[in-house]
Amino acid sequence: MGIWSNLLVLLLISPFCTPDPNDEMCLTHLSQSLQDPLKNLQNWTKSSFAKPCDGFTSYLQGATCNNGRIYKLSLSNLSLKGTISPYLSNCTNLQALDLSSNAISGPIPLELQFLVNLAVLNLSANQLSGPIPEQLAICAYLNVIDLHDNQLNGLIPQQLGLLVRLSVFDVSNNRLSGPIPASLGNRSGNFPRFNASSFDGNKDLYGYPLPPKKSNGLSVLAIVGIGLGSGFLSLVLSFTAVCIWLRVTEQKLDAEEGKISHLMPDY
Repeated sequence: MGIWSNLLVLLLISPFCTPDPNDEMCLTHLSQSLQDPLKNLQNWTKSSFAKPCDGFTSYLQGATCNNGRIYKLSLSNLSLKGTISPYLSNCTNLQALDLSSNAISGPIPLELQFLVNLAVLNLSANQLSGPIPEQLAICAYLNVIDLHDNQLNGLIPQQLGLLVRLSVFDVSNNRLSGPIPASLGNRSGNFPRFNASSFDGNKDLYGYPLPPKKSNGLSVLAIVGIGLGSGFLSLVLSFTAVCIWLRVTEQKLDAEEGKISHLMPDY
């Protein structure tokens, strides 16, 4: 009976002790794609990647574990550079990803769509470029998308408005353009509404809840002035040309009358 009890205990605790190869691949590639000039991640080593968790205990700075899997990565404000590895999607148990306030560049990987348990995505205050992947809408549990202060461009995917749990959305201070999707800018019912501060700082972005773009009154006046000025100048030139033509014609007629009167006999 004692043997069976010990075997049962081993079976119960083995999931907590067995490292997940997906997490190892995720962490290995993420470490390779990031640069750590200040050496803040000194314990991010190959041996640690092989077994980053022991139940709820994490051996990696910035990592939180749950049942032996990476549950949360919080690597904010560490002066990290480099790019976000697409292999990050191998951390399939990840529910929160915070890489904010670094100097990470490059695109947001499309592969993040495979983080189906992701609830918090904070990539703000970096140097990320390219479009916002519409595939993020596949992450149905997302309730926070914070991408402010980057260099993202293109349209805001309207598919993101389908995320029914989304309560925080911030894409301010980027290079986004086009209309704000109504599914995000004009939400109704029980959906949280996002105010103008979520979209500010994108010069070519427009639509509710941003205020209407103000027309430049000076430019309009200048255009009108130029139009009136050019019209008046044309009128003056035309009038001058007509006057010259009439004067020349008058002189010709006077000359002709002089010739005719010279030829006529005196009576």
